Amino acid sequence: MRKTWIIGLVAALAVGAGLTFAWIESTDSRLAVVPTVALAQEETSTESAAVNPSITESGHAAVKRAIELVGPAVVRIDVTGTVSVSNPFLDFYDDPMFRRFFGDPLDLGPQERTTQSLGSGLVIDYEGEKLVLTNAHVVDDADTIRVTDIHGTTWDAVLVGADDVLDVAVLRLEGNTEELVTAEFGDSDAVEIGDWAIAIGNPLGLSYTVTLGIISGTDRDVAKPSGVGNFNNLLQTDAAINPGNSGGPLVNAFGQVIGLNTIIARGSTNGVTVEGINFAIAINGVRDVLPQLVELGEVKRGWLGVQHTEITASAAEEYGIDPDQTGTLIVHVFPGDPADLAGFEVGDVVIRVGEVPIEEAEDLNREIGLLPAGTVVDVVVLRDGEQLTLTVTLGERPSEEELATYEGTAPESEDEEEDEAAVSGFGITVGPITPIVARHLGLNSTDGVVIMDVAAGSLADRVGLVEGDVILEVDHQPIDSVEGWNAVISALDEDARITVTVLRDGSLSFVTIE
Repeated sequence: MRKTWIIGLVAALAVGAGLTFAWIESTDSRLAVVPTVALAQEETSTESAAVNPSITESGHAAVKRAIELVGPAVVRIDVTGTVSVSNPFLDFYDDPMFRRFFGDPLDLGPQERTTQSLGSGLVIDYEGEKLVLTNAHVVDDADTIRVTDIHGTTWDAVLVGADDVLDVAVLRLEGNTEELVTAEFGDSDAVEIGDWAIAIGNPLGLSYTVTLGIISGTDRDVAKPSGVGNFNNLLQTDAAINPGNSGGPLVNAFGQVIGLNTIIARGSTNGVTVEGINFAIAINGVRDVLPQLVELGEVKRGWLGVQHTEITASAAEEYGIDPDQTGTLIVHVFPGDPADLAGFEVGDVVIRVGEVPIEEAEDLNREIGLLPAGTVVDVVVLRDGEQLTLTVTLGERPSEEELATYEGTAPESEDEEEDEAAVSGFGITVGPITPIVARHLGLNSTDGVVIMDVAAGSLADRVGLVEGDVILEVDHQPIDSVEGWNAVISALDEDARITVTVLRDGSLSFVTIE
């Protein structure tokens, strides 16, 4: 049986320039205050001070008006919860010498601990009811949720629905909400780099704090701080965002909400501190899933069962596609999934879903994700220059955790099991490098085989080969698949001496087995 669990041993690579990200809810409201230093300055010339005063005044007026419109709709969210924590001394208790002198502890199991956290939220009107939007991570594991408005009025709140993919949650307040002000959504697809961006929230417990910046980037894809899954289509801003801002609005100069603040970049993976790189969930995506969150309590996204990518010059050459062709290129079809059952093939270019044209890769994700599981839809693809219409019944998108090791729903055939059982040599059992495995191992191709098991005491074990190593060559013969491995190994004598080229954690090494 294929050991797909091995993929989970490999940490997923962060998307986006090697940055480390953090949620921006706050667990500590204390703020370290540093005194400012007064500096002597020369008087500004009358000429420079008078440059375009009308533009400056109109800009200030627009920003202030935007704050007046949205600010009263921003609320503070206080959450208490219970989490399970492991015993920090467990490693010591596992040491037999430690137990010899100090005995066994009474309880090695996890302990429950009460937590308190702080975030922000936004009051909206949904079909005549006033609800609160925030981040899903703000209310994770919540036992109690308290919401406080700008005037200090508080409500108990209950969770209506949450979506971990977008990191958005909807709360319902218990009590009279007639006096609450609601905010208006803008169009996040119309946002451009350089537009004003205003962040409002409760950073570090300082309620109703406003910061100003610009939109620094759009359509950003970054890894989630949890390490499971990625965010897509985020808005990047340099408006100051800090712990406690999670779930608060990002607002344009017209007083419209264009995003929900969610994460900040604190530093690069090599320790370089960064500033002014903050991200918000584009509000159009939130608006799309809002009906499901309110009515179902969750988002059930459609699932096609493919991996796909943009049509680059190299991909166009490899698959014989016009480099100017719009659409998205299918590079893998998960066995047994809806696309497989509908007849999709690697190399197909998806150009339309229903009546919606697909211009780029993200279009396919969005359109399929907006359709519920069970929907029957016609998908138009280009194959060998011909248009084909494939009718597919969508499945339900697997969870973020499931996708980390996902390989499709088709059961392994008896032949596959026999093939895998036969792939053994020098104590090594190998498996194929599927596209999903390649992504998690940080590989640029699916060539090679991955070690799934090393028999204890075998020749491979003695020379230090381990599960998760990728074998690229045997005696300088390229290994491009399991079949290639089988062909090489079956031709060797039992006492043969071989050298394997191994890729581990991004580094190549040559290991001799004898």
